[in-house]
Amino acid sequence: ILGGSLMAVSGQIDFAMTGFTFQLISQFGECSKNVMGDWMMKSHLKLDALTYTMFLAPACFVILLIGVVSSWTSEIVTDFLMWWPYLIPSGCLAFALNVCISSLIKECSAFTFILAGLFKDAAIVLVGAAYLGETVVLQQHVGFAVCLSGVFFWSYSRILPESPVVQLFERATCSGAACFQVEKVSKDAEANLNDESKPLLPKSSV
Repeated sequence: ILGGSLMAVSGQIDFAMTGFTFQLISQFGECSKNVMGDWMMKSHLKLDALTYTMFLAPACFVILLIGVVSSWTSEIVTDFLMWWPYLIPSGCLAFALNVCISSLIKECSAFTFILAGLFKDAAIVLVGAAYLGETVVLQQHVGFAVCLSGVFFWSYSRILPESPVVQLFERATCSGAACFQVEKVSKDAEANLNDESKPLLPKSSV
């Protein structure tokens, strides 16, 4: 999945340390939020999607308020009076999106939400290429194909973990239950060899 995502990135890349730092902080906050939501809705707290959204809203409001105060200009009020018919529906749509995200994390997992985001990004790019005339090179097509194949295989491994293909992949990469079973068998065998309380030879029946 990661390899396909990297292949989908094409074009000239100009590295900027400031942008990289902001992006790194943003991704850290996003991942922390998803993991925290997964824990809060599946642990002993057992929060539902609406309660978790209500819990998260004040923290997001404080962060946005700091950004507004630090970049405040007199034009903000004028722009708000001009665009409020669009801002209010946008806020309602954002609230509905947050509830849907919380429901997805609660019913599945935070990792599933990340994979759904990759699928969404691929769909946006492909729709833009099909209907808006955006240019998508062959490397991006291959990258999205590899990425989505990884997503589908991960979903397949979660649905049918006992499939021969999944078992073969787990043994080849030493991951999953197959590797753990091998390690358990080897540890049990080593424990039996180190157990000096058992006789080396069976007792005679004479």
